[in-house]
Amino acid sequence: MAQQNYSCHYNESMGFFYKSHDEDKWDKTNLILVQVVGSLFCCFILVSNAMVIAAVITNKRFHYPFYYLLANLAASDFLAGIAYVYLMFNTGEVSRKLTVKGYFIRQGLLDISLSASLANLLVIALERYISVMNWKVHSNLTKRRVTLLIVLVWAISIFMGAVPSLGWNCICNLSDCSRLAPIFSRSYLIFWSVSNLVVFLVMVVIYTRIYTYVKRKTAVLTPHTSGSINRKRTPIKLIKTVMVVLGAFVICWTPGLVVLLLDGLNCTSCHVMKLKMWLLLLAVLNSVMNPCIYSYKDEEMWTTFKNLMRCIGNGTRRQRSTRANARPLSSGQDTGNSQPPSEETKKDDQGIL
Repeated sequence: MAQQNYSCHYNESMGFFYKSHDEDKWDKTNLILVQVVGSLFCCFILVSNAMVIAAVITNKRFHYPFYYLLANLAASDFLAGIAYVYLMFNTGEVSRKLTVKGYFIRQGLLDISLSASLANLLVIALERYISVMNWKVHSNLTKRRVTLLIVLVWAISIFMGAVPSLGWNCICNLSDCSRLAPIFSRSYLIFWSVSNLVVFLVMVVIYTRIYTYVKRKTAVLTPHTSGSINRKRTPIKLIKTVMVVLGAFVICWTPGLVVLLLDGLNCTSCHVMKLKMWLLLLAVLNSVMNPCIYSYKDEEMWTTFKNLMRCIGNGTRRQRSTRANARPLSSGQDTGNSQPPSEETKKDDQGIL
């Protein structure tokens, strides 16, 4: 009996692991609602975060460590949009037909994007701390160090997303399987949720320390600067932007992490499955909010967005004009005449029409 319980089931479909989770069946109406709303969210996520990345690349005023890291956060949200699309259309009854490998890919994409977002926020918090302690708008991190930090963020994120497929799963021990993720070990869910919640707490402490320091520093400097400190671009402006981003991230992801923790602790009376689809939409909403926060809190970012949209619009009009000019001329038109048509020509043309 013990040998049967600990035999591995890599060749089984996900239906084998879902068979003891009848409560995971989605109502068809709710599933369609989640897919429609989620698809709209994902379209916005992909377009808006692509614009954030383009804004940082094209605007030289954003060529600083903080904005490079902000663009990397947008890249993680862009990946999240792709992961959500793949997840939403491979859930419900469809998820039972997935292979073990397909399920690992589905969850791995989501875990990588979450890890990347969290790691980016932590790195941004450290960058803000360095700059504020030196009372500068931007830190003195070199482009090489920022590049290494970005590479490190993605290396850690990919590793975290791949951990279950590398062996920390319950494929060979079905008694340790969770309900929310049927081939993930409950011990892994506990590790995942607790580690993320701890990082949340660390970042909240860092920003509380930063905000307290800046407010105290401003209070000390204001009487000696006749109010000019308020007219300067102090670090607190960028801090407020990141604090709002962090607040949105914590609000949107904490409920899901708590539910994962409860599932990991095998709380049978917590009804974690009923919250699954709505927590998914809440997580998607976070990636929708970030570009809105950037444009609302940063006037330069919003101006760059408008310029990008204007350029896209002008480019589209130029393309239409180019196509129109490329059309073959009719036999009645003078190909060699570059002057405007005469009044007689206009009258003739009107007569033909």
